[in-house]
Amino acid sequence: MVEPQQGASHWDAVYTNKDVTSVSWHQDTPTTSLRLIGPPRGTLVDVGAGASNLADHLLAAGWDHLTLLDVSTAGLDLTRGRLGGDATRATFVVSDLLAWQPTASYDVWHDRAVLHFLTEPDQRAAYVALAARTVTTGGRLVIGGFAPNGPTHCSGLPTARRSAEQIADEFVSNFTIVKVESETHHTPAGAEQEFVWAVLRRH
Repeated sequence: MVEPQQGASHWDAVYTNKDVTSVSWHQDTPTTSLRLIGPPRGTLVDVGAGASNLADHLLAAGWDHLTLLDVSTAGLDLTRGRLGGDATRATFVVSDLLAWQPTASYDVWHDRAVLHFLTEPDQRAAYVALAARTVTTGGRLVIGGFAPNGPTHCSGLPTARRSAEQIADEFVSNFTIVKVESETHHTPAGAEQEFVWAVLRRH
C-alpha cells in the first residue's frame, strides 16, 4: 500500500522527471473516456486527472462544472499550464483520493487507472464508499482499469487487474451496471495494454 504522502512524492517525481507525452498511460485524445462520459450534463469529477488531456477535451465539449483531482501537485500544474486561460473554468484539487472530503456532489465520476492501483480490500472498500457518498442519484461512474490480462505493474507500482464485471460487482450495493467494454491501449512506446471499462449508475 502506498501511503498518501508517499503517493504524492512518487507521482510528483514522475511528472517532474518524465516527458508526460511518453509515459505509458498518455493519450493524445482519450477517445473511450469521452465517448463513455458523453455530452455535458451537470458536474463532473476526474479522479487521478494528473496531466491527462481529458480536461482539454471536456472543456472544449462544454463541460463548465469540471473538477480535476490528483495527489500530484506537479501533474495538475502541467494541466493548468497547458490549459492557459481555460484553467479558470476548472476546479483543481490536490488530494490523495481516499483522504478527499468533497464539498459537493457530482453527476459523473471518471476514473481511468486509479482504482486499479488500490490493491488492498480496505482501500477498494473506502473507494466504493466515497463514490457512493459523492455521486448524485442517477449519476454515473465511468471507470477504466487493467483487464485480467493487463500489466501487473505500472510506474513501478503493483496493480489489481479485474474484469469489468468484477469492478461492477464491487459497487453493486449502490450502483447498477449500464455498460461494460474492453479496450486495447497503445502506449506511446508501441506496447499494448488491455483495459476494461465499466459504466455504472447510482441508484
